Amino acid sequence: QVQLVESGGGLVQPGGSLRLSCATSGFTFNRYSMRWYRQAPGKERELVAHITSTSDTTTYADSVKGRFTISRDNAKNTVHLQMNSLKPEDTAVYYCNARRGVSNVWGQGTQVTVSS
Repeated sequence: QVQLVESGGGLVQPGGSLRLSCATSGFTFNRYSMRWYRQAPGKERELVAHITSTSDTTTYADSVKGRFTISRDNAKNTVHLQMNSLKPEDTAVYYCNARRGVSNVWGQGTQVTVSS
């Protein structure tokens, strides 16, 4: 059974940091590119960060460049999102996504709230 389980969300003050993790199972992780998306209330889901299967390329939304870092551990079938200098506008549900060809798998999401 294919599973993506996000963790690490929570409440943090502006300027703080969080590290999200996505533990995966049920598929060949090292053949899939991985993405983090987020969806704020009343807004469409947006792509935050992407990493290729071999970690040779990473891309970021302009709004998070220089603050967020995506990484993966193919030995542990896990992808992370390190989020620094968090802003209130980063508040959203963050989703992990695995993609290869027509295969497109989502996690259940983890809430990140940035507020003083």
